[in-house]
Amino acid sequence: MANTDSTPARGAQGSSHLYDYNASPNTRAAISQKVRILSPVYKPGAPNVNNSLLYQLGVVSSFTYDLSRGVEDIRGVGFGDQIAERVPGVSEPVEVSLERTLLYLSNGHQAFGFAGGVDGPVRTLQHHRWPFDIEQQLVFSSIADVEIKGRESNDFYKGVQDIDFSGQNVTGAQDAYGDNQTHKAIITYFEACWMTSITGAQVAADSSMMTESIGCAVSDIHDLFSTYGEFLPTGNDPSIGQVGSIRYNGTAEQAGRGARLQSGIDRRAQESV
Repeated sequence: MANTDSTPARGAQGSSHLYDYNASPNTRAAISQKVRILSPVYKPGAPNVNNSLLYQLGVVSSFTYDLSRGVEDIRGVGFGDQIAERVPGVSEPVEVSLERTLLYLSNGHQAFGFAGGVDGPVRTLQHHRWPFDIEQQLVFSSIADVEIKGRESNDFYKGVQDIDFSGQNVTGAQDAYGDNQTHKAIITYFEACWMTSITGAQVAADSSMMTESIGCAVSDIHDLFSTYGEFLPTGNDPSIGQVGSIRYNGTAEQAGRGARLQSGIDRRAQESV
């Protein structure tokens, strides 16, 4: 018999009743009920089984990560108590923290692709030989879906992706929605993660439930679909009219004059043909 707590079904890591879905409210505020956390659950049988897919983690009570970087102050002697510029340093390495209920048939090692618990000998971090990926999907409500419907193909909302929910086989959904059982979602992809800590199940006489606290070091964070580089459009760019600070109004004006000059040169060149 298959391990129903570690056998992917309907996009989740397991098929037991712990992985049953239900509905959630439609609000403008983002709510945790719609957030999906995916990782590579351990599935024995490779290479005959595709282990490269990510599936939704179950029984997770929290998922957090912090982004930070330092900034250095530039000052000049003789100019009073004045900061000439604040220069951002490199970003700090990112750590992901989560809490997950311990299951008899699925522990924290198995939930991230390692052969632990009933599936193998992995008991400590010493036995982790390969990194894994984590995907966070901030799934939209129907309110947000309708507001951006049809606009993401233009210059609006390029950061959203379609997430298919038809695999849940909801009663009556096919009649009501047809094949359009999708929500928009913002994808955050945590690439090449290593566990830095996994707290053994908390055993206490005054509490029955046992949870595992897991910490992961992240190598890179991206949106899974974009190509990143020097000219990544990040906003607040005065050279293309996105003025975010009055300090760079001169840059914006100079860029505008350059654009108008180039436009005149192009127009005259076209007229001379």
